[in-house]
This record gives sequence, C-alpha cells and structure tokens, in this order.
Amino acid sequence: MQAVLLAAGECSRFRPLSDGMHKCMISIFGKTIIERTVENLKKAGIIDIIVVQSPGSNIKDTLGDGSSLGVNVRYVVQKEAKGMGDAVLQAEKYIDSAFFVLNANSFEVSKYLDDMRSKLQDTGAGKVLLGKKTDMPWNYGIVVLDKKVNDKVVDLIEKPAKGEEPSDIRLVGIYFLPKDFFDYYRRVKVHQYAFEDALKLYMSENDARIVITDKGTPTMKYPWDLFNVSDILFSSMKPYISKSAKIDKSAKIEGSVHIGENTRVFENAVIKGPCYIGDNCVIGNNSFVRNSVIESNVLIGANAEVTRSIFMKDTHIHSGFFGDTILGENCRVGAGMITGNVRINRGEITPAVKGKPVQTNLTSLGAVVGHNTKFGIHVCLMPGVVVGSNCIVGPNTVVMKNIDSDMVCYSKFENIVKKRK
Repeated sequence: MQAVLLAAGECSRFRPLSDGMHKCMISIFGKTIIERTVENLKKAGIIDIIVVQSPGSNIKDTLGDGSSLGVNVRYVVQKEAKGMGDAVLQAEKYIDSAFFVLNANSFEVSKYLDDMRSKLQDTGAGKVLLGKKTDMPWNYGIVVLDKKVNDKVVDLIEKPAKGEEPSDIRLVGIYFLPKDFFDYYRRVKVHQYAFEDALKLYMSENDARIVITDKGTPTMKYPWDLFNVSDILFSSMKPYISKSAKIDKSAKIEGSVHIGENTRVFENAVIKGPCYIGDNCVIGNNSFVRNSVIESNVLIGANAEVTRSIFMKDTHIHSGFFGDTILGENCRVGAGMITGNVRINRGEITPAVKGKPVQTNLTSLGAVVGHNTKFGIHVCLMPGVVVGSNCIVGPNTVVMKNIDSDMVCYSKFENIVKKRK
C-alpha cells in the first residue's frame, strides 16, 4: 500500500510557528513531526510514500529519499493552495494501487491503520474513513450513516448548524481511497472543498465504510496544540542522561528527564520531570525547569523558572518566569521577562486567531512567540498573547494584544533628571 502525505498549504492558523515552514517541520523532542509520521507509516508496513509540498519547501532536506528511515519517499508540488483535492491530485502520477491520505502531522497514524485495513478486508468496501465522536459537531465534517448498516457512510455534511447535525461522528482526516478516486474528483466542480464533494459522490455510487476510533487523535490546528503533542511524547519517553552532559553536583534532577549530548546544568539548578532537554543546552545557576520541552542549543540563564513550556532550538533566555509558553526558534529574551499564564478571574484563555477569539478550554496558557523575535529587559506578556516572528519588543513593555510578524513594539517613557531641592 501507498500513502500520500499532505504537507502543502499556508498553515495560517498555526502562525507564527509556521512562519517560513510547514507545521510538520516543527521539531519537538529532537525530531520533526513529519519524520515521526513517516516512522509511524513504516511501523504500519507502509514504505511507499508521496509527499505533497508547497513551492520552496525544505522537507526534502530533512527526509531526502527516505532511505535513512527505511522507506521510499517521492515529492510532488502543489503550486497553488487550491484545497485538499488538488493536493491529492498532484500525487496521481505515482499512485498504482489503493492508498492512504493523511496530513503530514499525523504522527500517531500507526494506531489507526490496522483497524482501517481490517474494515477493508471484512467488508470489501472500496473506501474506508476514520471517525471519532465529538460533542461539538458544528465545528467539523460530520458523516451521515446508513440507518440499516451502522458503519456505512452515505453522506458528509460540513459544519452542520447546531441542532441539525446528522450524527456525532466527525472525520478525523485519515482516508483509505481506491485508485479510481481521481475519476470521481474530476467529475465534481473544482473549488476549495472539491475533495469532500468527491468523497460524497463516491459514497453515492459505492460502498464506503467508517472506523470509529476511541483512541486519542491529536490535532495540530493551533500552536498551543503542541502541548498535547508533548504530553503524548512524554508518555513514552524513557529517562536518559548523556554521558557527555555536565551536571553540577548541587543540581537536582527528579522524575523522568532526558538530557542530551554536551548539555550543561549549573549550580543549584532544579529539573523536575517530565522534561526533555536536547543537545548542547545550558541550564543556568538556580534555574527551575519542570514539565517542559527544551530543544537543542537552548540557553536558560540564571534564576529563570520555566514550567510547562516549549522552547524551540537556538533560543536564549535570561532570568524571569515562563509559564505554559512557546518560544520559537532563535529567539533572544532579556532579563526579567514574565509571561502571564492565568487570568485574574481564572477563566478560560481565548487567544485571537485571524482577529477572532478561539476556544481553548485552557485556564493556563502563556504566550506564543514566533521565530527570531527579540525582547528587551523586563517585558511582560499577558495570557494568550501571540507575538509574531522577526519582532522586536522594547524594554519595560507590557504586551496586552497580539503583535503581527515583522513589527516593533515598545512603550514610551522618559527619564526626568532635575536638581534635588
């Protein structure tokens, strides 16, 4: 069997972490998300993989031809963001049998493929979908099930109105499709949701089944979804301390902790697991790090507290408090920075995405910061604030609202110098 990995598109809701890259290229626990997805496909016995990418993508620099991962990877380009159907169509020239379609960030895909293949063998259906129950059907594509055959899908309704949903089963985004799916795609009108229309057309003329899973189905729709990703990876992480790591005798390391090659942990630092700390990192004197992901080449200065946070590679911080916060790659943070992570009223934190507040169901959420952004001393970020990439935030600034990428933000103040009376 073959698999088509969808790694094109703008990932606009994942900004600013997707600035300059597809979100599947984000590294966490020392490895990109797409590498984890490919490894999972191999685990499920699928080694013939086609990656659909955008122009200028650097995915090939990471995966190459796939030989280092024991698979065969080929690449096609979706020149314009014309929807999922157009993306899948780009892979047609390499498809020679029935195939799976999934997002490149489906890093736990092996948990579902066996069930989907079993459904295929048991029913002889030409198409098998993956579904999951939801209590918010109005936010998803919802399937219509046959009244007599409870695993047969006869229609699909995209984001039905409240009270009009045909079921509580949403599509997860992993599909097993026959090779002739492309014929159905060509029969529908070309638009952003032509893929869904082709699915519906196929259902109307052929047997399509669904596997309803009760297993976790992590998503990467918004930047803070990375916290769920890290929790999943923590659940299978084994404690490890590299022999080349240098850890002062006064430092304390408790719980499940990974410490990579050549990392240094200075006097009186405390690390409480679960924690992942990558290669060539520095954990400064008296710093406290817990339940966090620290990627390679990160410097945490003296007297910093980092809790439930994710710092991407090559980022440097000084002292301060960083709670439930994500810092992108190559950021620089001056001393005394504080990220607020809880509202005064302890209510839900609803960050703004594309100008509209988004439900998170989180009462603890700090800042999300893009790549290559710099902060002066004594900066404060309010809960749920999103700061773009390539920004500069001046000293003594309280950031109350989102800052777009490539911006400068500072608070005006002046020194008053006069003769004493």
